[in-house]
Amino acid sequence: MNWNAKHTKKTAAAMSAALLAGALAGCSSGAKPEATKAPAAGGKDEPYKFSIMMKSFQNDAITSESKIWKKVEEYTNTKLEVQFTPDAAYNDKLNITLASGSMPSVLFVVNTKLPAIANAIKGGAFWEIGPYLKDYPNLKQMNPTILNNISVNGKYYGLYTARPLGRFAVSYRKDWLQNVGLSEPKTIDDFYNMLKAFKEKDPDKNGKDDTYGMVVTKYAGPWDIMQTWFGAPNKWGVDKDGKLVPAQLTPEYMDALKFFKKLYDEKLVNQDFAVYDSAKWNDPIINNQAGVAVDVVDRSYQIDEKIKAGNLKGEMDVFGAVSGPKGLFTPATTGYGGVFLISKSSVKTEAELRKVLNFFDKTSDKDMQIMLNYGLEGTHYKVEDGKLVTILTPDMPQAPDINVKSFNQMAIGVPNVLDTAFKAGTPLRAKANEVKAANEKIIVPNPGEPLVSATYTQKGAQLDQQVEDARVKFIVGKLDEAGFKAEMELWKKNGGESYIKEMNDAYAESKKK
Repeated sequence: MNWNAKHTKKTAAAMSAALLAGALAGCSSGAKPEATKAPAAGGKDEPYKFSIMMKSFQNDAITSESKIWKKVEEYTNTKLEVQFTPDAAYNDKLNITLASGSMPSVLFVVNTKLPAIANAIKGGAFWEIGPYLKDYPNLKQMNPTILNNISVNGKYYGLYTARPLGRFAVSYRKDWLQNVGLSEPKTIDDFYNMLKAFKEKDPDKNGKDDTYGMVVTKYAGPWDIMQTWFGAPNKWGVDKDGKLVPAQLTPEYMDALKFFKKLYDEKLVNQDFAVYDSAKWNDPIINNQAGVAVDVVDRSYQIDEKIKAGNLKGEMDVFGAVSGPKGLFTPATTGYGGVFLISKSSVKTEAELRKVLNFFDKTSDKDMQIMLNYGLEGTHYKVEDGKLVTILTPDMPQAPDINVKSFNQMAIGVPNVLDTAFKAGTPLRAKANEVKAANEKIIVPNPGEPLVSATYTQKGAQLDQQVEDARVKFIVGKLDEAGFKAEMELWKKNGGESYIKEMNDAYAESKKK
C-alpha cells in the first residue's frame, strides 16, 4: 500500500485545510471575532501592557534598557514585561506557573499535547484564536498543516514559532562523489551505490582502505527519514479502511529495515552507530572517514564551513531525498519549535486579545523579524554585497542599550522572510534553502500529530523505546523478521494496542469537526 501518496499526505492535508477553513470562517464554538480589525500600532490608544514568559539561551538576555526593546514597543504600541527563563529550568518554571494559577498574559510551551498544558486548555485557561487569524495580514499566512499539528480537538489555541516543514536532507562529500565517478543519486539504488563506492573505491585517494559510506549516531533520525523513501508512513499512516496504523506495523517499514541491515552487514555505516555520540556526528566526514550524513539540511553547510575554516581538503553538497518504489518522499517536521498561548485570566477581554494578536502580527513584519533575529544594522551586523555579515555574535558581550540576546525567542517567523532577506552567504547555503523549499512538495505529514492518547501520555517513552530497540536489534542481526514481529506483538500487549485504539478514536472524532 502506498501510505504516503494515497493516504497520509491527502488525509492530513485535507483535514488540516478543513480545520483552517472552519476556524477562519469563525465556525468555532468560542467567542466570535469582531468585524473590525485591531487598532493600528501607533494610534491614539495608550500602549497596551502585557507580560510574556519565554525561554532564554543566554544568561545576559535583553532588558527594557535596550534600544531594540524600545523600538519593538514603539512599533507595536505596547509596554512589555518579559519573564525570561533559562532553557534548562523552563519546564520546572512552567509547571510551577500552571499550578499557581497566576499566569502571564502569554505563555510559551514546547507542545500543546503536554498533559499539564492539555488539561489547562481543556479547562478553558487559554483563548481559542482560530477565528481571529484571518484579520491579521501576517497571522493569516499561518500554514494549515502546522496549525493542524498544534491543534487541540480541532481548534487552535496558540501561535506557533515556525520551523521549515521540509528540513531533512542528505549531506555528502561532493569531492568524494566526483573521485569515484558517480553523479548525485536519484534513486535508493543510486544511494546504495554511492555508499558502496565511498567504502570500496578509495574516495579520498589516499591509497588506504579506511573509509565507509554513512555516519549514523544513536539519534534515530536518519532511519526515520530514510524509511519514508520506501513508502513507510511518517509515524502514522492511514490504511484502506481509513484507520490509523503505526509506521512500524507496515510492510514498507520492514522493507526499509532490510535495507538498513544490508548497509550494516556490508559495513557501509559505522558499526557502533547505536552508541555513537551525536555531538561527534560531523567528525568522521571532516576527518575523511565517512562521506554521508542524513539529517537536517543545515548540516551540509555547517560541515562545509568547518572544512574550509580548518584549511582542509573537501567539499560538501546536499539533496533532499531519493525516489523509492512508490515515489519521492521525505517526512515533514512538525513545523514548529513551540507555541505561544494567551491566558484568559490575564487577557480578560476580546479587545485585549486583539492587542496581543496585533503585537505578534506587527513583530512578524519584515523589518521587525530582521531586528529580533539579527539586531541593529551597523551594530550587530552589516550588509556587504547583499549578504549579512555578523559583527556581534550571541556569545559576545553586548552593552545593555544594544542587547538583543534571546529576543529572537519572541519571533514566530510567519511569514518566513529571513531566508530571502539577504543573499545567502555561500552557494551551498543558497542550495540548502532551495532544497527546503523543494522538499515541501514531497513532504509526508503525520496525521497523528494533533491527536492525544492517554496511554501514550503515560507510557509513550517506554513504547517508543521498545520499537527503537527492536529496530536496532534487527539492523545488527540480533532479531530476524519473525523476531521483530514478535516484539511488535509484545509492544501491543504493553500498551500499544490501547494506544492505537485511542489514536483512532481521536482521529475519527477529529474528522467530524
